[in-house]
Amino acid sequence: MRRLFLIAIGISLLVGCASQKGAVGETFPNKTIEIIAPASPGGGWDMAARSSQRALKADGTAGEDITVINKPGGGGEVGWQYLNQQDGHFAALNSSLLITGQLLGQSELTYEQFTPLAMLSTEWLAVATKADAGFENATELMDQLREDPKSLTIGVSPSLGSGNHLAFVQAAIESGIDPTELQFLVYSSGGDIMNALLGGHIDLTSNSMSDLSEQYEAGEVEILAITSPERLDSFPDIPTWQEQGVSVEFPHWRGIMGPPDMSETEIAQWDDMLSEMVETEEWKTDLDNNDLDAFYMNSNETVDFLKEQHEFFKDIVSESGLAP
Repeated sequence: MRRLFLIAIGISLLVGCASQKGAVGETFPNKTIEIIAPASPGGGWDMAARSSQRALKADGTAGEDITVINKPGGGGEVGWQYLNQQDGHFAALNSSLLITGQLLGQSELTYEQFTPLAMLSTEWLAVATKADAGFENATELMDQLREDPKSLTIGVSPSLGSGNHLAFVQAAIESGIDPTELQFLVYSSGGDIMNALLGGHIDLTSNSMSDLSEQYEAGEVEILAITSPERLDSFPDIPTWQEQGVSVEFPHWRGIMGPPDMSETEIAQWDDMLSEMVETEEWKTDLDNNDLDAFYMNSNETVDFLKEQHEFFKDIVSESGLAP
């Protein structure tokens, strides 16, 4: 009887352990998921966070409520520092600023401190002038800057070291122009840049297609080149840098990441949720409405992509003259 009693206890313990292990996988997430937009409402990160919220709710894979919280400040740093203190039910939007902030000496945070969950979307950047500026193409523009780098003023936002700025730096380097000699003027937003361009306060801008498309379609600006590898279906008349002989491909991507030390179970569940999210009609509609391209990568692919982007930006920041 004693032997049977001990066997029964052993079986009970094994079943209990198995059920606890199963519960871990089955019960994550087990509370509200919070998506952090590390900026004020209305910007690109906020838009991506709320698009993710809508699409995740529509898909229903998460099985829990999903909220968006805004943590603006420090070019994303406030939101990312907040994420650093949370568990796997929290995730934050990111962009190349997560990499360039540290390379520029503006932040001690690095992409390696977080758990990459996915790449989500990208928009492409473009170079535009007023419609009557007289440049037929980007080749003429770069020829003038090569001859006299200070002859034109270039508006960028929201800072030197931003994607808008570094995309033009890459084009300058590939065109044989020293980017440290160029005349950049910094504006706080794309709207401010457009006012400056149309008002004749700057000669050209490197900016996102979402900020340029309305004035382009109205005939007020001319877009000379775009950083995509191929012409966009929505703007088939705009040539790429590459077809004009300048080797530039510069996605202005947005991704999502979790806090440090997430478990394999948590990462796998986020992979499931996000891979299904990007297939929803809600997500695809939001991309179309905001002139964004799909750019999905899962967690493992995102790890490799961020390593590549770190090396890419390390070289450009060094050549831009902004490295500390």
